[in-house]
Amino acid sequence: MADEIKEITPEEVEETLHTDNYTVIDVREDEEVQQGMIEGAKHIPLQQIPESLDQLDKNEEYVLVCRSGRRSYNASQYLQEQGYKVRNMTGGMLNWKGEVTF
Repeated sequence: MADEIKEITPEEVEETLHTDNYTVIDVREDEEVQQGMIEGAKHIPLQQIPESLDQLDKNEEYVLVCRSGRRSYNASQYLQEQGYKVRNMTGGMLNWKGEVTF
C-alpha cells in the first residue's frame, strides 16, 4: 500500500511561498497556465511528468498544483512512488486567492 500523500492548502502555500524551501510544479495544460500561475512555479504538464524526472531533484520538496487538485494528486502519487518529496495543493487553482503571473 502506498504512503499517504501529504497535502497543503492554497492559503498555506501563499503564506510560505517565499519562506519555505519547496518548488511549486503546475501540472496543468498550456492553455490553462496562460490564465496565470503561482509566482515562481515550474510548468510541467501532467503527461510530461514521467519524461521530466531529470529536471527534478530528490533532495528537494515539491508542491504540485492543477486546476482542482485531482491531477496534481495523481502526479504527487507518481512522484512519491519514484522517491520524491511531494505535497499536493488541495483544491488547486480554483481555491487559489493569491497573485498569479502570466
